[in-house]
Amino acid sequence: MATFKDMEDSLKNFMIQEQSDAHNVKTVNLAKYNNIKIWMDLTKYVQPHFFVRVSISEAVFALSDCSKLNGGLGYEERFIIKWFGRMGIKEKLTELWEHASKNKEDK
Repeated sequence: MATFKDMEDSLKNFMIQEQSDAHNVKTVNLAKYNNIKIWMDLTKYVQPHFFVRVSISEAVFALSDCSKLNGGLGYEERFIIKWFGRMGIKEKLTELWEHASKNKEDK
């Protein structure tokens, strides 16, 4: 099973790769992606979701279709949506959601 750390690393690498082809590669601050955080909070939203924090910005996305539920990441939201569309990402996040839900029920 994937871990949140695995997903964070996957997103970080994807965002860096996407921007390495950009014409503004010299102005991109790649260090801000060192602290990407992905998590889920079953107490805040009942519907399956995941939070993403990049630097000081954060947003919540639905697991069903990656629609934004709250917050904002600015131009980086487009990278989240593209990353979510990659093969296996939605399934891994769904697996993490199911694991978190099961653990909540067991308590």
